[in-house]
Amino acid sequence: MRTYGETRGDDEAAVTRGAGMSRRTMLVGSGGLLLAVAAAVGWTSGGLAEDSLRQAPHRAAPPRVRKAARITTTAERPREHAKPARLTSADRDAVPGEPVRYLGDGPKVIALTIDDGPSPVYTPQILRILERYRVTASFSMIGESAAYHPGIARDVADAGHVIVNHTWDHANLAWLSVAATRAEISRASDAIHAATGRRPGMFRAPYGVWPRTALECCASEGLTPLGWSVDPRDWSRPGVREIVATIMRNTGTGSIILEHDGGGDRSQTVAALKTAIPLLLDKGYHFATP
Repeated sequence: MRTYGETRGDDEAAVTRGAGMSRRTMLVGSGGLLLAVAAAVGWTSGGLAEDSLRQAPHRAAPPRVRKAARITTTAERPREHAKPARLTSADRDAVPGEPVRYLGDGPKVIALTIDDGPSPVYTPQILRILERYRVTASFSMIGESAAYHPGIARDVADAGHVIVNHTWDHANLAWLSVAATRAEISRASDAIHAATGRRPGMFRAPYGVWPRTALECCASEGLTPLGWSVDPRDWSRPGVREIVATIMRNTGTGSIILEHDGGGDRSQTVAALKTAIPLLLDKGYHFATP
């Protein structure tokens, strides 16, 4: 998954021996050169568009910002997940279009969500763990990955798990136009349907970035926006013990847990789920789907 580039320029002028040019002339010349470069690369008075996006991910991107290069389904995807606000399923009528981040299905009910697959390496391993403990999860699938591995996607659906749209190629929707956002979502739904025979009823935005265009597209397409409330950052491979500890420390009634089966090496995630799921069951939690 995509990083924001960051550049900075320093304008320094110094008078050198024998240059034959006054300090003022050097400064004026340097300033003119800086303005020329700024015009060439499309800087704005507010700074680079990438810096603006970092500070306000929900603001529309400036016209000259182009979409970041596509990241393949096997590449490591660095993430900057947004901190979730507490919102239960019952709140959806009060706040239309907001992502569901908590379940409202009773005491000790939680949900497990698995993102960025399907993967021919890690998805089957996770499916076996879920089958062993009779846990139903939600798999947020990349459309491109479902098209590459339709058999794995079909295995997830046949096992009774919920399939969630996670865009075609894990694009950061804050960078995209309305048309491009709709294409990312509709193309993924088509690929998932072709692989599994199902059309997703939910959508999860990559990186937890929810621009207005994504929420409006969900509303018009009849897709429930899905967030999360517990993020153990397994994608960063912090270690199996750290992943398990974060899950156990932060999970409570209604929690939606975020994990990953695609986008890189997910061996730590698999190992962590082998430990975390039975621990959660021993504490009396029940797994449901949003």
